[in-house]
Amino acid sequence: MTIGMFSRATGLSARTLRSYNRLGLLVPAQVDPDSRYRLYAPEQVSRGLAIRHLRELEVPLREIGPMLEADPNAFREALLTHQRRLALRSTELKHALTRLQRLIEGKENPMSGITVDPIDAATHRRLAVELFNRSWRLLELEDRMTEQDDELVHCAHASRHHWGEVGTPAHCARGENQCARVYAMLGRPEPALHHATRCLELVRAGGDGFADWDLASALEVVARAHLAGGNTSEAAHYAELSRRELETMADPDDREVIESQLAELAV
Repeated sequence: MTIGMFSRATGLSARTLRSYNRLGLLVPAQVDPDSRYRLYAPEQVSRGLAIRHLRELEVPLREIGPMLEADPNAFREALLTHQRRLALRSTELKHALTRLQRLIEGKENPMSGITVDPIDAATHRRLAVELFNRSWRLLELEDRMTEQDDELVHCAHASRHHWGEVGTPAHCARGENQCARVYAMLGRPEPALHHATRCLELVRAGGDGFADWDLASALEVVARAHLAGGNTSEAAHYAELSRRELETMADPDDREVIESQLAELAV
């Protein structure tokens, strides 16, 4: 198929097809050595249609290639990630439209500063939970892309921020715990130890919401942070303190979770 025929079959302009060729996203099946005409195989039409469909949904070009090569589960996960990205943008646009309407109606003066409506407590809690759960799902991925590593860090910190607005001391400690766990997984010992130490400080300070597993978990993540920095002696010390705390835990399921995390450290 010539580029013109392929363009009509897929709805992609010739200029777009040339761009996708340069990016390696949709490479012609053959290029005539004399005329340099690009020729496409009929079986490439389905890929062209899929690319057009994903672009209409505003999926970034850099993500489309890996998505089309992924297995169904990874493809669905990529779609969910993009859906959350669009949902966040939608929320931001709605907020901007609301502020714009207030300006139009004369309820705000841009010269004297715009008062931003505060986020209500329920929204803080919802975002804290959703972002925390999202960070766990990303942590459990075996092969994360660089963008997913970035998202992992942002999710953990954003969750901790929202808990800082409306959560108990226990929520804040668990947020610090998650930040430390994320940085340790990414091989960044300095921020891992900072957040792990802060988590332990908050747990030892006490307050509302703490469970009998929080101290064992805090000690485990301090050990994990030290191990990320290559300090095996300190890692072993805190891992042993965590194991001692396991004896005080009533729920066998909670104990099993932390035991499995300690087993990962192998110190």
